[in-house]
Amino acid sequence: MPFVHIEWMEGRTLEQKRELTTRITAAVAEIAGIPNDRVHVFIRDMKKDEYAVGGELLIDKK
Repeated sequence: MPFVHIEWMEGRTLEQKRELTTRITAAVAEIAGIPNDRVHVFIRDMKKDEYAVGGELLIDKK
């Protein structure tokens, strides 16, 4: 059973998350030839103080 992990910055709506999981599930299931209920999608909303690029937290970027 496939596991899909999504990590993105917080701020998406519940409706956006529903659409994302629906579309990802359908694509993975179709390509893998498995039923939708075998696909697991995990979403992690990150805060700007939990992610850094080039050694600088996003919260500190201008």
